[in-house]
Amino acid sequence: MADSDRPATDAGAVAAGVVVTIDGSLGDAVLPLAVGAGPNGYSGSRAKSENSQPVHRGRAPLYAALDLGTNNCRLLIARPVEGGFRVMDGFTRIVRLGEGVSQTGRLSEDAMQRTIEALRHCRAKIEHYAPRRARLIATEACRTAENSEDFLGRVRDEVGLDLEIVDRRTEAELAVTGCADLIDADATGALMFDIGGGSSELAWLDFRGGRPRKQGRMSAAIRSWQSLPVGVVTIAEKFGGVDVTPERFEEMVAYVSGLLTQFKGRDKLRSMIAKEPVHLIGTSGTVTTLAGLHLGLERYDRSKVDGLWMRGQDMIDTMRALTAMSYERRAAHPCIGRDRADLVIPGCAIFEAIRREWPTDRVRVADRGLREGMLISLMDADRAAERGRGRR
Repeated sequence: MADSDRPATDAGAVAAGVVVTIDGSLGDAVLPLAVGAGPNGYSGSRAKSENSQPVHRGRAPLYAALDLGTNNCRLLIARPVEGGFRVMDGFTRIVRLGEGVSQTGRLSEDAMQRTIEALRHCRAKIEHYAPRRARLIATEACRTAENSEDFLGRVRDEVGLDLEIVDRRTEAELAVTGCADLIDADATGALMFDIGGGSSELAWLDFRGGRPRKQGRMSAAIRSWQSLPVGVVTIAEKFGGVDVTPERFEEMVAYVSGLLTQFKGRDKLRSMIAKEPVHLIGTSGTVTTLAGLHLGLERYDRSKVDGLWMRGQDMIDTMRALTAMSYERRAAHPCIGRDRADLVIPGCAIFEAIRREWPTDRVRVADRGLREGMLISLMDADRAAERGRGRR
């Protein structure tokens, strides 16, 4: 999915641009490949210098996944363990690469420079850990900007990283892979959505014909999907995100609702929700922020948010409280922060349009997505190759 507008305390980092190392000496947090970390996810909170000695790698190889989106640049480095993987290191920084792209069609020089600086930190981490395999992807901002190829050439020349621009279908499938184990085992379907910076993706998973046994194959259950050409950055640039009146908020919702009419199977999904156990699952900073507010957290805590179930009315009440906050209150709130204070209400408008179109009583919150999906796919591919060699 498009890059998620995460809270300042993203998975793998205490704050934007701060690196946290999570290995055996700091805790045993494991994200299962199945993926069921539930609320335990990957935790730990002691920053490690980029110049420190490499961690002990043991026999298991390391893998890296980098997601460069419209708003954030994020990296995870992990090692497979029994039943899952352990995150060894993570990096996140709000770069706003897609700032202004919806208006000019081009990546600005300032945005490219901010992003290149963040990517240098990522390259240092990748060199430090020397993973067996890595996948480095770019999403909506680089898909749409007319000068994205020039930018990626600069990244290759100045940073030494070769980024892959993925199409929207691949992005949706990776996000489904990363979040699949949070889907209720008793559900006959789910609607997963990722509210990104420059686009938002939806994937309808239908299990009535059978449910994939392996997490890495969950995307096979996608019955319909859609990539909306809007995200928190593009909505904020179109409607504003600082001082948002109730009337302006409804204009945002109506605009997104108009785009949802193009969802293939829109009415069939609504009919299924009315008859079958179906729930929403949101992998976006908008949803994790709402979860943090609902829990009354003094600071964002991924271990309490990832995997949380919220009732539909809980979401409605929390969203109302959030949209009633002034910009300064949002900026001062520990679960939001100044970097995202102008983006969170546009994100709520996108979520509200989805919720009104397909109302369900339960929403599951996922603080995971593309990077986890990439890691699972890389590890699964290597396991399959090893099994093939063993049979030969």
